[in-house]
Amino acid sequence: MSITAPAGFTAAGVAAGLKLTGAKDVALVANQGPTFDSATVFTANRCQANPILWSKEVVKDGTVRAVVINSGGANCYTGAEGFQTTHATAERVAEHLGIGAIDVVVCSTGLIGMLNDRDDLLAGVDAAAAGLSPDGGTDAAEAIMTTDSVSKQVVVEGAGWSIGGMAKGAGMLAPQLATMLVVLTTDAVVPAADLDTALRAATRVSFDRLDSDGCMSTNDTVTLMASGASGITPSLEDFTAALTQACTDLAMQLLKDAEGADHEIAITTLNAATEDEAVEVSRSVARSNLFKAAVFGNDPNWGRVLASIGTTDATFDPADLDVAINGVWVCKQSTPHADPATVDLKPREVSVTIDLKSGSERATVWTNDLTHAYVHENSAYSS
Repeated sequence: MSITAPAGFTAAGVAAGLKLTGAKDVALVANQGPTFDSATVFTANRCQANPILWSKEVVKDGTVRAVVINSGGANCYTGAEGFQTTHATAERVAEHLGIGAIDVVVCSTGLIGMLNDRDDLLAGVDAAAAGLSPDGGTDAAEAIMTTDSVSKQVVVEGAGWSIGGMAKGAGMLAPQLATMLVVLTTDAVVPAADLDTALRAATRVSFDRLDSDGCMSTNDTVTLMASGASGITPSLEDFTAALTQACTDLAMQLLKDAEGADHEIAITTLNAATEDEAVEVSRSVARSNLFKAAVFGNDPNWGRVLASIGTTDATFDPADLDVAINGVWVCKQSTPHADPATVDLKPREVSVTIDLKSGSERATVWTNDLTHAYVHENSAYSS
């Protein structure tokens, strides 16, 4: 299960000394071709890290031949020196691979405002380039971890072609896209324009629906590279479905590893006037610290759900809302229904269903509970 499962890709992950723990902290994924089509989506945060500023220029022509990622420092708001480090990183990768730096996506993750040691980082690039291997996917997935407790990887098989992926992220999970870096690979033959269409469709219903703590990162990047090594061209529909499956799998792995979480919560809004309104309602509940704290306390407090619905612009009758928690309809027509004591919130997975009775659209947003451990981890994670 690795980003190198599709033919035409090599990867490596090494320790360059950027992390005080001595753990792996530089990853490199290289596309060996024969094609080099790509698509990338970035954070919607207007405050963006140096690697984003660089990589936005790289991806404009739809060609990416390598992705290099460091953990240990986000290289965000580090001034001209930080941008020069990003540029130097791309140049060093290009030198090793015999390609142009303008075809190298650079990603960084870690604390904002902290300069990465350029010599250490470039030495890590040297080591990663020397270690590139079809078996290096797991090392690469481990090298991009920050507060993650486990690496995240996925492989989805098509008809003679496949998609591989790796992701990191455990906090600041909010669209777009979640505090995460994701590299996806495929050996299918897919033109860059179709890759872009498929990737945006896939992220819209996966990473963009993951809202762990309402905090948006400055570094989010999802890059998809196609090597064409299988020689097979799937239909855009089939490829998009497989890519959506891969992205959703990675998103759920991110959710399961969310910092300090005791529960994963799926909030589904039914019978909305539009899909956007369904997303808005589900997201409003997902961002309610009161409701998230209630779930942590195993309290099915549906009143906090209704209060969150009321903050949205969605179409609904405030006097006719239904809410179920773990399949128990605790609220019907905006009044108490089943006994909340019959709701079992001890299992890790929690479902919330909201019926707006205003249309036929639906959407699910995933979040987690608000725990003591989350507060502790984010108070201790500092410069």
